[in-house]
Amino acid sequence: MAGMTKEVLSTMIDAKGISKFYGPFVAVEDISFRIPSCQVVAMLGPNGAGKSTLMKILTGYLAPSGGSAAIGGHDVQRERLAAAAHVGYLPENGPLYPDMTALELLRFFGQARGLSAKRVKDRIQAVAAQCSIAEILEKPVGKLSKGLRQRVGLSVALLHDPDVLIVDEPTAGLDPNQVRHFREQIADLRKTKTILISTHILSEVMAVADRVIVVNNGRLIFDGKPADLTAGGSPEDTFYRWTRDGGSPTEVA
Repeated sequence: MAGMTKEVLSTMIDAKGISKFYGPFVAVEDISFRIPSCQVVAMLGPNGAGKSTLMKILTGYLAPSGGSAAIGGHDVQRERLAAAAHVGYLPENGPLYPDMTALELLRFFGQARGLSAKRVKDRIQAVAAQCSIAEILEKPVGKLSKGLRQRVGLSVALLHDPDVLIVDEPTAGLDPNQVRHFREQIADLRKTKTILISTHILSEVMAVADRVIVVNNGRLIFDGKPADLTAGGSPEDTFYRWTRDGGSPTEVA
């Protein structure tokens, strides 16, 4: 990173004019934002708004049709391995092989990332405590509840101790106790990590986020504080006004 400016180094996620087209279909178009170190940002939008597509582009899983994305100062397309070293990604339906135990899964992903045997052992111990999965390490993933599978998925995302954590719909299908546990984990992780959470659940935004980005019909329509969601009434009313019929905050104010 020699030669990088202090501003670049402090920007952990940098999206510049990101677009993704499938023929005439616009998945996302001209989306730009920057997220500094140790900020928790919620990406809010209705189903089909383009949130998951944008996250796949940010993590290098999907190439954009236009624009660029960088993680920790590394372009996710041109410097994919360097960028990947800085980011942990938990998709909505993560690649958790059901026949493996949680321990086997963590060892597999640790080896796949090229971590040394000692580093894998140390990090498994750390994430098992961090994600409260120590007691289920020897159990097959396929036998675990959705909430426990989510914890295992998060432990995989954190295994290499990334600076950035990107999580897609983390509490979908979880019960209230499991949701509370996730929020407690985010409160702990925010001390050292930059976190981007994609969700359509308004309570998640109000509970965990420092900042909210609203995406609708593939476009960025708002970037501000969670409190702004209550400026015109309840968060639910604001969300409805902003996202109905392709509207935006400026158009529906």
